[in-house]
Amino acid sequence: MNVTFLLNGETVQVEADPTHTLLDWLREDTALCGTKEGCNEGDCGACTVVVTDADGAKALNACILFLPQLHGKAVRTVEGISGPDGTLHPVQQAMIDHHGSQCGFCTPGFIASMAIGHLQGRTDHDDVLAGNLCRCTGYAPIVRAAEAAATAPVPAWMTDETPTVDPQPYAPETLDDLADWYAANPNATLIAGATDVGLWVTKQLRDLPQVAFLNRCTELRAITQTDDSIHFGAAVTMTEVLATVGEDHTSYAEMIRRYGSEQVRNAATIGGNIANGSPIGDNPPALIALGANLHLRHGNKTREMPIEDFFIAYGKQDRAQGELVAGVTLPKQAPALRCYKISKRFDQDISAVCGCFNVTVQDGVVTAARIAFGGMAGTPHRAHQVEAALVGQLWTADTITKAAAQFSQDYTPMSDMRASAAYRLEIAKNLLRRYFAEMTGQVTSVLEVTP
Repeated sequence: MNVTFLLNGETVQVEADPTHTLLDWLREDTALCGTKEGCNEGDCGACTVVVTDADGAKALNACILFLPQLHGKAVRTVEGISGPDGTLHPVQQAMIDHHGSQCGFCTPGFIASMAIGHLQGRTDHDDVLAGNLCRCTGYAPIVRAAEAAATAPVPAWMTDETPTVDPQPYAPETLDDLADWYAANPNATLIAGATDVGLWVTKQLRDLPQVAFLNRCTELRAITQTDDSIHFGAAVTMTEVLATVGEDHTSYAEMIRRYGSEQVRNAATIGGNIANGSPIGDNPPALIALGANLHLRHGNKTREMPIEDFFIAYGKQDRAQGELVAGVTLPKQAPALRCYKISKRFDQDISAVCGCFNVTVQDGVVTAARIAFGGMAGTPHRAHQVEAALVGQLWTADTITKAAAQFSQDYTPMSDMRASAAYRLEIAKNLLRRYFAEMTGQVTSVLEVTP
């Protein structure tokens, strides 16, 4: 298929295989080899590039970004972050001045992330750079460089216009067209952000002969809010989810902030995270605790279900062939919701355990409870026995202790490289105690240290 986009300000046309990555194309078919391959799975940030579309500029990982996803967009690699005459971008000069580069392997990715942060006027440098790893200088001089460049004007060349193009990749613009096509082609692969599918190609070397790209489907990109609910189309990115839930669900938002990296959140979608059925996906426990409803579409038929019913067994969901996840609706108010992500690395790491709690207490008595975990079984699901031990009981430490003992009835976790089964069960009990402590006004933040 023919793909057209701007590359460092110049129009390029590429006859591309649907799953040929931008990183491979840059390094194999152009002279632009500054973008590096590190992990090749979106974790290290060495391949970060700047991508601009109708929604603005964002940082993305080139290693899991397929060329058709760039159709009609603009890309800047590290070579295009300096000016056409060689003038350094302020973040590049600051990296020199503050000795932010040593071996230089990670530097192109850092420069791309810093340039995006600079363009957007961001000062939360730790978040902007959380998806970029450095093993030489450490992060202090790099953050100092970002701080030093923050007040410099944005160079004129960093403002890209996107080209006008005709559709080339199969990228339907309506949900009706997508649903009809997918029902007729049930073995095809739907690609939204490719943060999961990209690894099928780069790590598993799978051939995906029939694909559809979802980024042009306006209904799947829609966010609709009422006084009581928030509806996310399946192709809404986690960056957009974070911005939307930040005010109403602060604990969920903080968990999302640690979900992947800036580059991953800019690509990953809420529907993809649900549809892949991972037992350690971070969204499902929160959505189950919220009592969210999932919307599915097969041809011209739609159906709705509580999201907790979608996950049947490991690798199996209640979704027919040719049926797609169209969106999810969650309540706008849930003041008792708390989400706790436990991982070996605080930022940008896969959860060992993710626990979400939503307990209603009236006049000192528990009247309702929704508790859900990921990483504790083959699917994310509710802790029904723990909930039953809470409802109708006084909201006291003694009740919490008795209820925590029921986790072994709800879950039979496995041991793997992230955590042992015994650790996971103990963590689940401790998170319930932490939830009780937080909801009764005790200081529980693991990020605060007091003498």
